[in-house]
Amino acid sequence: MVLKYSTDKLQSLAVESLVLFVPTFEKIRDKSLKELDTASAGGVKTILSSGEFTGKEGEVAAIIRPRGYKAQRAILVGLGEYKKLNPDSFRKAAGTVSRFRGLTTSKTAAFYLGSYENEKFYQAAIEGYLLGGFQLLDFKSRETKENESKLSQITFAVEGQVLLKKVRSAIERGVIIADGQLLVRRLSFTPANFLTPSKLAQEARRLARKYRFNCQVLDEKAISKEKMGGLLAVAKGSTESPRFIVLKYRGSRAAMKSIVLVGKGVTFDSGGISLKDRLNMHEMKGDMSGAAVVLATLVTAARLKLPLNLVGLMPTTENMPSGSATRPGDIVTMRKGLTVEIINTDAEGRLILADTLDYAGKFGPEAVIDIATLTGASLYVLGYAGASILGNNPQLLDRLKNASDFTAEKVWEMPIWDDHRQLMKSEIADLVNSGGRQAGTIAATAFLENFIGDWPWAHIDIAYCDLEPHGKPYTPKGATGFGLRLLVELLSNWKKLV
Repeated sequence: MVLKYSTDKLQSLAVESLVLFVPTFEKIRDKSLKELDTASAGGVKTILSSGEFTGKEGEVAAIIRPRGYKAQRAILVGLGEYKKLNPDSFRKAAGTVSRFRGLTTSKTAAFYLGSYENEKFYQAAIEGYLLGGFQLLDFKSRETKENESKLSQITFAVEGQVLLKKVRSAIERGVIIADGQLLVRRLSFTPANFLTPSKLAQEARRLARKYRFNCQVLDEKAISKEKMGGLLAVAKGSTESPRFIVLKYRGSRAAMKSIVLVGKGVTFDSGGISLKDRLNMHEMKGDMSGAAVVLATLVTAARLKLPLNLVGLMPTTENMPSGSATRPGDIVTMRKGLTVEIINTDAEGRLILADTLDYAGKFGPEAVIDIATLTGASLYVLGYAGASILGNNPQLLDRLKNASDFTAEKVWEMPIWDDHRQLMKSEIADLVNSGGRQAGTIAATAFLENFIGDWPWAHIDIAYCDLEPHGKPYTPKGATGFGLRLLVELLSNWKKLV
């Protein structure tokens, strides 16, 4: 995609489609709409009076060949109520128009966001366009491997040179962030026969070389030396050996403590001996979405040159049933030395995360944040709409909420009470890996809490919000890439925790 910028009048822009982002209106007061109405012999008034287009969220309308404009068509896309406009209004509108036939058949277009001077609106607009038009074509045959959109150049029309510099910087940032989220989607969409633990490690190495950060991969022998009993127990049933991926990005002085990001990387989760129901089991290729978010966050941080030191930890394995698989009732010893009674082999994510959280202490971290498709119980807490967050540091959790406000990746804080901690106690070992159906999301986090050191920690459960069941303006049906924008926004505004 070629991006250009212009301060010329809209009428002079030689593009096939001119896209105007328009808030709700009852009368034509905006200068650009008045000019377009005159050029189209009352075309704007006509679609307004008919109710075809009033600027509401999700509305799109086109006016063909307005007189005096070089553009072949003018496309109006609704933002919603003016008083409620925020970056996500532009993200949604751009996502909606990204699939509009009049635009997808054009090779060139110009986007006009109005006279708004908030550069975050422009960042959000390019994010929404790129995310909304996402298509995974990797596994299509040659006959069907064709992108529906022909658009290859977008010119952003800006009012004045003063705003132009800020807009250019914001849009470049938005492209990098959208690329990061699309990387998460691609990895999460990739079938398990194409993305085994070893192949995920290979991809991590490739990206680390490309964007110049460090990648170390521990094989099964090295994992055994680290005494990661949880990770090894989950991997026992698979013919694919596990990998433990360590990423290091240094964007700041050596004395600055690292922020450690931990992502669950189960490349396929059958449930193990506690086999899942066959319905929708194919979606379990995405049980490595947390690891994908961590990998993409390191890539994005490197591309944005964030002034931070980051460590990314990705425990990766399959969870499969076989004669060698871990059984319900088995007891395993974790890296920390705690023993865990396996109640449910489908509660595997917390086992690999627990070893990884303990390993994170090696880095003397300023903070640790883990992100995982951890619990099926999440569906009954927030559905597909957002992620539960829990942790031991109110300031860190508040920062995640602030990042959520801008990115519109919704989070909701939940408590961990002693009642929940008690659910994870075993009569014959130190802990159980499942406390049953009650408070499943919280109880799983209470289990992880046993492996946290003396540092701020937050847990993000992205189960179900990592998938979109129907399709939304900038989120097509399937893997969402949820969490990438949230973490990048958090890290971009990072200040030392008090």
